[in-house]
Amino acid sequence: MDFQTEYPRYAARSGELFREASEIIPGGAGSSARTVRFGWKPYPPFIASGSGSHLTDVDGHDYIDYLLGLGPDILGHRHPVVTRAVADAIARYGTSFGLPYELEIEAARKVVEAVPSIEMVRFTNSGSEAVGAAVRLARAFTGRRILVRFEGHYHGWQDVVYWSNHVDPAAAGPAERPRPVAAGPGVPLELADTLEVLTWNDPESFRRLMDERGDEIAAVITEPAVFNTGCILPEPGYLELLRSETKKHGALLIFDEVITGFRFCRGGGQEWFGVMPDLTTLAKGLGGGFPVAAIGGSREVMGMIAEGRYSHSGTYNANVVQCAAVAATMDLLDDPDWYARQRALGDRLAAGLRDLCASAGVPARVEGLGTVFQLWFTDHAIRDWRDAEKYADEALFTRWYQEMLLRGVLFHPSQYENLFVSMVHTDADVDRTLEAAAEAIPLIAAERR
Repeated sequence: MDFQTEYPRYAARSGELFREASEIIPGGAGSSARTVRFGWKPYPPFIASGSGSHLTDVDGHDYIDYLLGLGPDILGHRHPVVTRAVADAIARYGTSFGLPYELEIEAARKVVEAVPSIEMVRFTNSGSEAVGAAVRLARAFTGRRILVRFEGHYHGWQDVVYWSNHVDPAAAGPAERPRPVAAGPGVPLELADTLEVLTWNDPESFRRLMDERGDEIAAVITEPAVFNTGCILPEPGYLELLRSETKKHGALLIFDEVITGFRFCRGGGQEWFGVMPDLTTLAKGLGGGFPVAAIGGSREVMGMIAEGRYSHSGTYNANVVQCAAVAATMDLLDDPDWYARQRALGDRLAAGLRDLCASAGVPARVEGLGTVFQLWFTDHAIRDWRDAEKYADEALFTRWYQEMLLRGVLFHPSQYENLFVSMVHTDADVDRTLEAAAEAIPLIAAERR
């Protein structure tokens, strides 16, 4: 089946809406991650509605949804408890006041109770905002300017962190000491002097940098597990090394838990791996599908905000929609048995995909933690961005996405994104997904041969 020929017939109304949208919305969608440039070729499906673990597009097709809004819909679409809580809160309070109110305290307390390292928290509106605030706060607290980050991690679109995401190794130089490379045009190149970029999962390069420049480093920012380059897990002891070295040299450790927060356990990556950062950024799982983010941390560091020495402002921070969604979501996720069931469900899906690839003779590795994982079409271990760039078979992944889409299974077309399993996916969803994969994988294997 030729996808480029078949899809316009399969998604005719989506095509019409894409052409209409492209006249007035750059790229035809409200985020670059939803555009042709990021893999949605020849155009993305336009969605009519979502319910639970399923989406329906404007052409009438039902999909089992493993995109989940790129992560926020941890409770599926339109979870009735969260939706009702938000509607009731708007009816009771309004939407935003520019002043504090009681529901804000309730939502904040529940986040503090859920995330082990957070003693104080402030709400904001996007992961990028939260990360920008955390980096600036770390610099203010330490009086230092250098930020350490890692290739392949994505920490949002602000200039200060929009570097060395999916970078060309030739531009970045040697893996043992990469050069910072801006992730796109418009980023002031002078900011490179405020950054040190390293290869993930390389303890020796990290120790060497800390020995050389530890007293200049304000913070080390990392995803506790890399979910912006597919799924790459930390090797044993690596996060512990980041924690011990930052403490040793008086730098802060920032965990970007925009994706990992609440995803595979309620306390996020820090609970799962047992490593406590100084500052944490949260977003996608925080509001059960509603737009909200947060920065949280120790009382000592967050005290700079409390005392007014650091200004953290935002007209829409802690608005009623956010706080109602957070409070309801935190209550629902306070169930370790539910997490265990859904991780097991995701593990069953991942194992089934791995077995189907093996039967078809397709090299494949599955990496992740149950409720978020990626299928890599390669025999090689993926330890860092350069491994992913070198070994991942992007073309094969794209063909797999296309065949699964036509069989009613939706996930991101990029090898460097993830498959998300929500807290409401079912065994029937996984059964249907594996049935679709049992058709799609032999087909792409035959094309590959």
